[in-house]
Amino acid sequence: MPVKYGRALCGMQITNVLKYLKIMNYFNALIFYSTLLVFVFLAFQAIYLFVFSLAGRIISLSAAPESKQIGSFVIYIPSYKEDAVIIHTALAALALKYPENKKQVVVIADSLKPETLMMLRSLPIQVVEVAFDKSTKAKALNVAINQTINNYDYALVLDADNVCAKDFLLRMNDTLQSGYQVVQGQRVAKNTDTNYALLDAISEGINNHIFRKGHRAFGLSCAIIGSGMALDFDLFKTIMSEITAVGGFDKEMELRLLKQRIRFGYAENAIVYDEKVTQLSTLQNQRRRWLAAQLNYMKKYASEGLIQLLKGNFDFFDKVIQTLLLPRLILLGITPAVLILSLLHGHALPPVYWLLLWIITYIAILFAIPSQYFNRRLFKAILSLPIAFFTMFKLFFKLRNANRTFIHTPHGASK
Repeated sequence: MPVKYGRALCGMQITNVLKYLKIMNYFNALIFYSTLLVFVFLAFQAIYLFVFSLAGRIISLSAAPESKQIGSFVIYIPSYKEDAVIIHTALAALALKYPENKKQVVVIADSLKPETLMMLRSLPIQVVEVAFDKSTKAKALNVAINQTINNYDYALVLDADNVCAKDFLLRMNDTLQSGYQVVQGQRVAKNTDTNYALLDAISEGINNHIFRKGHRAFGLSCAIIGSGMALDFDLFKTIMSEITAVGGFDKEMELRLLKQRIRFGYAENAIVYDEKVTQLSTLQNQRRRWLAAQLNYMKKYASEGLIQLLKGNFDFFDKVIQTLLLPRLILLGITPAVLILSLLHGHALPPVYWLLLWIITYIAILFAIPSQYFNRRLFKAILSLPIAFFTMFKLFFKLRNANRTFIHTPHGASK
């Protein structure tokens, strides 16, 4: 082969090698920065949860002093196809320890059976029948508000399966009278009869600790849930008239009120018992509704969150930040998975980074679990976590149109 052709071939080979190395450099850089972005995203969530979880452990909340003023309550109980539980819930609301002339129970009956309606009408309560092409909790509440004749100091919203502790209204009244216009009671599990009900109960306890107790420990507004919450009646009428949400009406309420710089109180000593889902399929439908609502409000209010931060409204900004957080169950599954991958196949970041991420995440969750759940049943329930994790993970691909249709969670499994 002539020398000039050999030199040309060699030059081409060198050029190809340089191109390959350049492409590999771009690829490695892409992998590195993508991995770094994922790590920062997960680390932010871990630190956020850890800070508020730790605050809930080391900072005690003082209960509101007993008030001499007794405010009047109207208790709204929306009930969509809840024939199995609504009678019991209405009777429990009537039995609350509170002056009879200071409370009114209103059951909003949507698609209930005739015999259920007959039994409800036999009770000393107001029954508001509603019928919609597409039912939502916001629609039902607005109809009931428009049919409320008397004026009240406060409006309390309960789910159709909720049963309150006897002194619930007294404790809520104390906190409301202390200066708050919005107060969330502590919602706890009514049942833990299956592994999934126990996991749901623990999840509720974690949320109470981090997003209510932990936030109030720092002087921030607690999260409201949509049941077991009470508002100034006039404020409730005004804000509900603005809400048309299909799912997650409480999240829209939160954001609208926080934008007005209205602070939320937490009555930790006001207990309301909530039925937990017992089957994986029911848990899937419930979480699908919650995730769809969270994604919807994240997209809707993300830019407004930054604007409100610049205006000094940290409560609103914090609430928008919460729409970016992954479900705790997803974090429990992802953090050990990425740690194992970094150990087996190497990673753009050293394994120690992922180890610290895993440790902080799990400590944050462990700090937030109520002490009564640390027993033998907890370890049995942990065996259900992998199935629950993959079920939750698949929901991210099933959120399309989930926020356009009301997804009902049936109750009545617990006694």
